[in-house]
Amino acid sequence: MSPSDERSTRGRCILDELHRSKGALFMESLELSLILEYPGIAMATNHEQVGKLIMASAGASNTKRVTLEMGGKSPLVIMDDADMDEAIEIAYNALFANMGQCCCAGTRTYVQEGIYDEFVKKMVEKVKKRVMGDPFDSATTHGPQIDEEQFNKILGLIQSGLAEGAKLECGGKKCGDLGYFVEPTVFSDVKDEMRIAKEEIFGPVMQILKFRTLQEVIDRANNTRYGLGSGLITKDLNTAMMFSQSVQAGSVWVNCYDHTTAQTPFGGFKMSGQGRELVQMVCMNTTKLKL
Repeated sequence: MSPSDERSTRGRCILDELHRSKGALFMESLELSLILEYPGIAMATNHEQVGKLIMASAGASNTKRVTLEMGGKSPLVIMDDADMDEAIEIAYNALFANMGQCCCAGTRTYVQEGIYDEFVKKMVEKVKKRVMGDPFDSATTHGPQIDEEQFNKILGLIQSGLAEGAKLECGGKKCGDLGYFVEPTVFSDVKDEMRIAKEEIFGPVMQILKFRTLQEVIDRANNTRYGLGSGLITKDLNTAMMFSQSVQAGSVWVNCYDHTTAQTPFGGFKMSGQGRELVQMVCMNTTKLKL
């Protein structure tokens, strides 16, 4: 077990609770060579470069089973028959929960043209009410990013959005001189070819894109190297069925977002990874059938 450098304490607590189970390998920081050489099962949540190294090592060694959960650029599609207040709440939480630091965050918010302007207006009003501050203060609704590297990456992508012509509705800057606080940010008039619409930001930056038809938005939602999560807000069952069958994503949420249980398989398509996680699927991925 090799936790993130920023979260090694959590990893140690888990293993201490398990009394350092037989066969568990614990490393204080990411010693990638040890993971690559380890003959057992490899399960990794990391960026795609590390995932590719693990896959290559598995093929070159003992073809061990590998489960990978990597990046995402998940679409959340809002049809014009959606309940506006419900859509705002779902889209808001899909992106801004944990300050956007979620692998399946609904970062590409597609809104049908009939409700686009109203949606943007109401979303900006809601986002401006977020309270930045100490995460341990119960009044705080918006905390810092994980570290300086991620903080700078987010600010750089915000600048790219401005340079490429997206409309900054709110936010877009760092907040204060202490800590890695990025203002909750909303862009409208975003185009699919912009960096902010293609790259995983992993921060509090919402991109709102306009679409006309269901088939159009399915094609655009699938036009990405990733395929981790996706969401749809609609009152039409046929629309929900067509979208869920057509979108290339490991998870499809309808009229909700990022709702999982221990029994729910979680994983991605394409460069978002392979294999599935959460309790039942982990048991299947880490054991072998024997006749």
